[in-house]
Amino acid sequence: MTKQYALALPPLGRGMHLITRKIEELLDGSVSTGLVHLFLQHTSASLCLNENVDPSVRSDAETFLNDLLPEEYPKFQHTYEGADDMPAHLKNMLLGASLTLPVGNGRLLLGTWQGIYLFEHRDNASGRTIIITLQGE
Repeated sequence: MTKQYALALPPLGRGMHLITRKIEELLDGSVSTGLVHLFLQHTSASLCLNENVDPSVRSDAETFLNDLLPEEYPKFQHTYEGADDMPAHLKNMLLGASLTLPVGNGRLLLGTWQGIYLFEHRDNASGRTIIITLQGE
């Protein structure tokens, strides 16, 4: 069995946004064992799996990536959409735009402290769309 959904997220501010529940809500039990693939249709945000309890993980990740890819970098040529655009594209290249996760007994098989995040890299981004493909039996 294969199912596919488009999850539309509203505009979110810069930073890591926990979206695990939104993904879980789409699992209707029709696939007991299989995989869910998440694909973000954007190049200035990312998807990631990370610690979901301590909020300092989120702020530390944001701080580190901003230090690694500063907006003031003078050699960036792609600045048409603002100073945060090229660093956002590079962050997407580092973190990625997709995740593949196991499903068992009709639910995500995440570790105890794991959560799925949309990592927004822009200050004033539009809404984001994630294509969710569920495969299994």
